[in-house]
Amino acid sequence: MTDPVLYEQEGHVALITLNQPEVRNAISDHEVIDALVAAIERLDADLEIRAAILTGAGTAFSSGGNIKKMNDGGGLADRLPAQTRRHYKSGIQRIPLAFDKLEVPIIAAVNGPAIGAGCDLACMCDIRIAATSARFAESFVKLGIIPGDGGAWLLPRVVGFSKASEMAFTGDAIDAQEALACGLVSKVVPDAELLPAARALAARIAANPPHALRMTKRLLREGRHSSLASLLEFSAGLQALAHATADHKEAIAAFLGKRAPNFTGE
Repeated sequence: MTDPVLYEQEGHVALITLNQPEVRNAISDHEVIDALVAAIERLDADLEIRAAILTGAGTAFSSGGNIKKMNDGGGLADRLPAQTRRHYKSGIQRIPLAFDKLEVPIIAAVNGPAIGAGCDLACMCDIRIAATSARFAESFVKLGIIPGDGGAWLLPRVVGFSKASEMAFTGDAIDAQEALACGLVSKVVPDAELLPAARALAARIAANPPHALRMTKRLLREGRHSSLASLLEFSAGLQALAHATADHKEAIAAFLGKRAPNFTGE
């Protein structure tokens, strides 16, 4: 049995790959949820990692829920509604919570359809790059259900309330160019260039001091729900930590010496 999620590292960059192309990288099964959460926790704990990429094996990024299992009476649903609630809390809802704790910048390299929870998974990442073949759909309503994985919180923060409402109320798919126009992705590239483009961006991110990267990401995340006064207070505390790092001193010395810096994470 193949691993449902692959984890690879090259230098300071990690590549996480959803690895069940036979079910279009559905993420509602417990073994996939466990493996993905474990990969994100591993990523966060490794201070050698400065940037990460998330993608899917095969021709899909992620189809979201496993519809065949829904039809067969499996998946997250149970005949008892209270038990279904527990399944969501102990299952797929662990994924957005793990991503919310993650301090490593992560890029979604969307290599094909990102449907339902797959669309929301892309929104959990900090940056999204799409292949030309990518498609996005907040399609829960088409199945008579709602975004149970945090999509109602995630999507409006990425594309704005109006576009998120349009996507969630219609369930219709949008192509890569429309995703670019509404800010769901920041770049569209030919399919063959997707991973090279994601790796190049990850390398540009990873060239920076790791502590400053992690603290900058935390500030951006906090800024989505904090008041200005609260964020400024938090910023002052993190800035005090940043000023005390050896990497800050190295950055200043490299700038003044007109040379490339050598950041060590100290």
